[in-house]
Amino acid sequence: MTTTTAVRPTPSRPAPSGKRPTGSGAKAWATRAPLLPALVFLIVVTQLPFVATLVISFFDWNSLKPDQRHFTGFANYGSVFTDPALRDSVLTTVLLTATVVIVSVVLGLAFALLLDRTFFGRGFVRTLLITPFLIVPVSAALLWKHALYNPEYGLFNGALTWFGNLFGIDSMVQPEWTSEMPLMAVAAALVWQWTPFMMLILLAGLQSRPAEMMEAARLDGAGAWQMFRFLTLPHLRRYLELGVLLGSVYIVQNFDAVFTITAGGLGTANLPYTVYETFYRAHEYGLASAVGVVVVIGTVIIATFALRVVSSLFREEASRA
Repeated sequence: MTTTTAVRPTPSRPAPSGKRPTGSGAKAWATRAPLLPALVFLIVVTQLPFVATLVISFFDWNSLKPDQRHFTGFANYGSVFTDPALRDSVLTTVLLTATVVIVSVVLGLAFALLLDRTFFGRGFVRTLLITPFLIVPVSAALLWKHALYNPEYGLFNGALTWFGNLFGIDSMVQPEWTSEMPLMAVAAALVWQWTPFMMLILLAGLQSRPAEMMEAARLDGAGAWQMFRFLTLPHLRRYLELGVLLGSVYIVQNFDAVFTITAGGLGTANLPYTVYETFYRAHEYGLASAVGVVVVIGTVIIATFALRVVSSLFREEASRA
């Protein structure tokens, strides 16, 4: 005997039309509308001038000879890498940026390890170490040029004189800091100003270490150097990368210290100062615009890597939470 089971027909669902509800688009625009003025302002202030700079960089344009302006294609960009003065400024920029970033990271790591410990007056010491980063760049450069480097009344030569008198040396050498070692003088001022920035980043990394892991290593008999080498340093890798990349983005654009301390002389002219010299003194608008575009492209490349490091740090913190 065969039994038949009645199958109840399934009600058909309407096929998705692929269109969003009418209210969702209006709601999205309502939430984004307050940001539109800021977006328009950002485009007008940053993107339009960059587009204008990009267009000018393809012209041979000297403001003193406006009738002789003509299109040259990539000739200005070729001059950036073939002209000896511009090529030297590129090398100076790379050398200055690498020196300042490396020394600042090393000193910042040392100060971060110091502040990661508990001791009396730690808050006061932390405030003192952060202070150089809060000073206006031009003021910091003027401070180093006149209060420290001045050969007559500067603190450095005064300290050398005091040290010589302490040991009975009457004729202590009084160096001309900005003329005898100009690039080092600029680098020292930038290191003093950017070390607190690196210290803050690395101190945040130190304070985010898993306490259980550090305590387990201590109970297993690991020494201070072993814990630093095998636990702390690998944990700080992302923070070190972030400090190096962000520091490079800012220092490669530095103009204040070079302009204030040495006025770009004695081989200290970096790319931003070269843009200033080419644009405002030589009146070569096309060539200066090409140098500026090269600086912007290099900065964007470095900033892209920095953003990737920041996003990876956020993902790691989110996974821990």
